[in-house]
Amino acid sequence: MGEPGGNERLAGQTVVLVGGSAGIGFETARLARAEGADVVLTGRSPDKLEKAAEELGARSTAAFDVADPAAVSGFFAALPGTIDHVLVTAGGPHYGPLLEMSAAEVRTAVSDHIVTALEVARHAAPKMRPGGALLLMGGTGGRRVGHGLGIASAATAALPPFTAALALELAPVRVNLIAAGFVDTPLSATLLGDRLEDRRAELRSTLPIGRVVGPADVAALAVHLMTNTALTGGTYDIDGGQQFVW
Repeated sequence: MGEPGGNERLAGQTVVLVGGSAGIGFETARLARAEGADVVLTGRSPDKLEKAAEELGARSTAAFDVADPAAVSGFFAALPGTIDHVLVTAGGPHYGPLLEMSAAEVRTAVSDHIVTALEVARHAAPKMRPGGALLLMGGTGGRRVGHGLGIASAATAALPPFTAALALELAPVRVNLIAAGFVDTPLSATLLGDRLEDRRAELRSTLPIGRVVGPADVAALAVHLMTNTALTGGTYDIDGGQQFVW
């Protein structure tokens, strides 16, 4: 990092990455560091966090499950001083035929992402400086209604109005939603296995941008949303035009 006060957009600020040991969270932490920020990484794997923190020069790490409200509360309570921005990348959509889901599975699929975001917001906001940003992750793929998507469409549709309502309640802390399509992350590689290269080739040939969206692309948007203090309550698509060429 250079000297504070130069051209670094996040100089003197602290960014918390919930799910920061890999993928989008890790790349956002990398870019935030390059822009002068201190970063705090959280995740479920202590080993992955330690490796990521060493590579990035993170201020600190904390290993816990973000789905555990007590763990979320304890983490933010223990953070020293104030923080500026929080990105939540943990969690993801649930897929499956609707009629094969139990009532409990439906409740989890519809509310899990929102409840997690709300718990983070509840405990992070008192530590955040005015004008700071809470960034949530959603997707554009769930906007489709189709076989196999199941409850994901309903869960996806709930996130933009939830984000806007939360932005009003947390003001002057800002809240925005990043809606991504396919992002070429280690998680995507794990989910697709030997179909990964076929998926990459398909996207290169069909997306208007002619290439696959990577974690660094999403990180660039996340840092922009942190630094542009006029943005709150919005949903920002980053899928390379994927939703238009289904």
